[in-house]
Amino acid sequence: MTQSTTQAAGPVSGPASGISHKRYFFEKFGITERLLERCLGEALSAGGDYADLYFESVSSTSIGIDESIVKSASQGVSAGCGIRVLSGERTGYAYTDELSTEKLLHAARTAALIASGPAKQPVVGFQETKAPSLYPAPALDLDSDLSKKLELVNRADKAARAFDPRITQVRASYADELRRILIAASDGTFASDTQPLARLNVFVLAKEAERTARGTSGGGGRVEIDFFETEKTPEHFAREAARQAILQLNAVAAPAGEMKVVLGPGWPGVLLHEAVGHGLEADFNRKKTSAFAGLIGREVASSKVTVVDNGTMPNRRGSLNVDDEGSATQETVLIENGILKGYLSDKLSSRLMNMPHTGNGRRESYQQIPMPRMTNTYMLAGEDAPEDIIRSVKRGLYAVNFGGGSVDITSGKFVFSASEAYLIEDGRITAPVRDATLIGNGPEALKYVSMVGHDLELDEGVGTCGKDGQSVPVGVGMPTVKLDRMTVGGTGR
Repeated sequence: MTQSTTQAAGPVSGPASGISHKRYFFEKFGITERLLERCLGEALSAGGDYADLYFESVSSTSIGIDESIVKSASQGVSAGCGIRVLSGERTGYAYTDELSTEKLLHAARTAALIASGPAKQPVVGFQETKAPSLYPAPALDLDSDLSKKLELVNRADKAARAFDPRITQVRASYADELRRILIAASDGTFASDTQPLARLNVFVLAKEAERTARGTSGGGGRVEIDFFETEKTPEHFAREAARQAILQLNAVAAPAGEMKVVLGPGWPGVLLHEAVGHGLEADFNRKKTSAFAGLIGREVASSKVTVVDNGTMPNRRGSLNVDDEGSATQETVLIENGILKGYLSDKLSSRLMNMPHTGNGRRESYQQIPMPRMTNTYMLAGEDAPEDIIRSVKRGLYAVNFGGGSVDITSGKFVFSASEAYLIEDGRITAPVRDATLIGNGPEALKYVSMVGHDLELDEGVGTCGKDGQSVPVGVGMPTVKLDRMTVGGTGR
């Protein structure tokens, strides 16, 4: 997959425009600009540097099938508003799930009391954020497409079972949502968006004699249901999950020790996301709890490594026209040729650290405060041919897919389990291995990158990132990458 270029911000028209998004809240809930100004005035009535209002309305559907039987199905609609007041480093926050004038003003006064500080008057009037249109903004009908969504999971179930008789269990699920947001702030920010999100997942178990193995696959993005008919079908994900499970039935025990490791393109970028990306979020660096704190301008990786965070990629799971503080997203270079260039910031971190605002303020819902979060984070392609990278390794591990993992932000240490990996012997990919873990330190691991492929790929659209109890959709990616030194955990030789 080729690198996506940043789209310039500018006025947009049609159903995805800011005016259309704004009218949704104005017409459905009776919100007016005068009410927005009153709420901001109440929010700053006890003092403070800044206040914002985050309105949200979400319509969602989910369907789950297990053993060819629909085991779960739900539809829901929720709406609410979160009101934030900043005073120095102090944050006051309150929210309401009732969008009446009385409840909104009460929430504003509550946030004001929590974050009381030096007085500041809010601006009167707003300047609408100009942003690109990166994804469709469909009119969602919760009932009309339900049969189509059920058909998707049934097709996935049938395809996985047909792949091989050793597939003994299949679970498939589909989930989507349409999120509408409106943000108004005392600095004059006024922004709105309609954000679709859909995902199809397949999980399988395979059994042969006494050995069992599992496989998972899935994908989606900020797309409509037609994506799963024209781009990536249920059969595609089902066959991929089944292939992984069958492969693991005959896998050998992973070797243990320090060795050369080659990471495959695409989803292995999750290691980059966890081991490096979180450490480059501004709040951790403002508090000096990140292993990357104070290292801007210094070498933190091999000169072959350039890492970016890009929220402007059309239809990608981590992309946003505007972030949850009403700022247009952008492409931000984090590491360039091994040199740390900057951090991902929200408005608070940008102001307190006197650094550029990157449009990375994100939150799970109106019930939570925004914080610096990644969007689509990936390493840029290099110049090496993937086959040359494999041929350069006499003995090592080729990791193609990852399952769970964890990272200590302060130390940078990480542990990841590889759900699909192979031995590399004399420059050839040979036997699949099981129970392989990769152990390392984020700021150190990237210094051992010696070859970077020209085959950059992004993940299929399944990433969900957790931080401080909040989960948001993200994207990851990387080309084929060779690390000359990494610790592999396993039970083999």
